[in-house]
Amino acid sequence: MNPALVISKREIRTYFNSPVAYIVVTVFTIVFGFFFFNNLFVEKQADMRSFFSLAPLMFCFFAPAITMRLLAEEKGSGTIELLITMPVRDWEVVVGKWLAAMALLCTTLALTMAFAITVSRLGPLDKGPAAAGYIGLLLMGGSYVAIGVMASSFTRNQVVSLIIAFGICFALFLFGKVLPFVPDYLKPIVSFLSTDTHFENVARGIIDSRDVIYYLSVITVSLLIATTSLESRKWK
Repeated sequence: MNPALVISKREIRTYFNSPVAYIVVTVFTIVFGFFFFNNLFVEKQADMRSFFSLAPLMFCFFAPAITMRLLAEEKGSGTIELLITMPVRDWEVVVGKWLAAMALLCTTLALTMAFAITVSRLGPLDKGPAAAGYIGLLLMGGSYVAIGVMASSFTRNQVVSLIIAFGICFALFLFGKVLPFVPDYLKPIVSFLSTDTHFENVARGIIDSRDVIYYLSVITVSLLIATTSLESRKWK
């Protein structure tokens, strides 16, 4: 079996053998559900728009929370050196950790399908935009998780990792909100960097290759930086 998949399976077991995964997923789902259904009954419209409008901000908290320990804990306890000495390459360690966090994120998204089912019982649900929205959540979630893995590779302290990852994710989210206040010549750059802007396009049911490439680029660059951060120990 590919070493990255072996590491991923080990991390998934670690997630679900401890209360952390259950606590984070449960709290996230409850909080997300509270805000979603509150907006749903206030607006009295049977659609998923409020769900998808909340998701980019909620993921800024969720992704750093599930990734902060992935490499920082290994570094802090010294087990990263033991892991690296095994017949496994640095990029396989990074990808394995990312896949494990993605498995947890997908599990959480699967739980939120209950929201869509509830909406469909209250009125006709537009399945096209809903399906596209979930695809967008996977892409955006994957980029946030990759940023979290990158942040975790920078430090031995999980709290520091959490703060770094949240800061980067929130900044990318915030770019879309401050766009009206940005000078015209900077708007194309700020709009391109905004995770929220790209997600809004997908959530409307428009899956543009430029948005997909953006998220895949964020994932690739973040994981490459994380790999380089691990390799930096060889330069000392």
